[in-house]
Amino acid sequence: MKNVSLISFVLLTLLFATSCETEKVNSNAVSNFETANPNFRVTSGNASISNYRATYDDPCMTTNLIAGQHHIAGTVTVDFDGQDLIITYATNQDWSIEGTHLSIGNCDDRSIPTTGSGNPKIGHFEHSTTHSQDVSTVSYYIDASVLSENYCFAAHAEVNGPTGGETAWAEGLDFDGNNWAMYVEGLLSDCNIDDDGSDR
Repeated sequence: MKNVSLISFVLLTLLFATSCETEKVNSNAVSNFETANPNFRVTSGNASISNYRATYDDPCMTTNLIAGQHHIAGTVTVDFDGQDLIITYATNQDWSIEGTHLSIGNCDDRSIPTTGSGNPKIGHFEHSTTHSQDVSTVSYYIDASVLSENYCFAAHAEVNGPTGGETAWAEGLDFDGNNWAMYVEGLLSDCNIDDDGSDR
């Protein structure tokens, strides 16, 4: 009888320990979910530039996506839907996107990560994604309420095209460093609320 009681006690102890460990794991999962950045999401696809533009009204701004310093591989466009600032990379027909990196913040904060010599630290950009083959449009959605009137962003991409694999940047102002990387300045007041065509 003592052996049965001892076995029951050991089984109950193991069951209790296992249930506590499971609860701890679940608690951590919830904690990680709650601390995820709610002000950012990204989508990608293979729409042409003209098809993408047909879904929005006038953009806040449009600039060229320059590949390898000498090639216009597409555009980078900023739109506003009333809540999110939408930054979209869209390539021309002969180009596709393998990866993107985006840093955005208030211009006064000097928030784009750079080295001591003024070159951008792409690996430290807040947002980055890799993309499958034949992706030609990538859109980042950033909550506009976290930005001030004067915002800056650096939009970098890894693209493939007629000249092979290239580094690409949204055309704008030069960084202080000794490479050709660029960043873009924008004003929220240049943005109208866009209709994405969903109610048509």
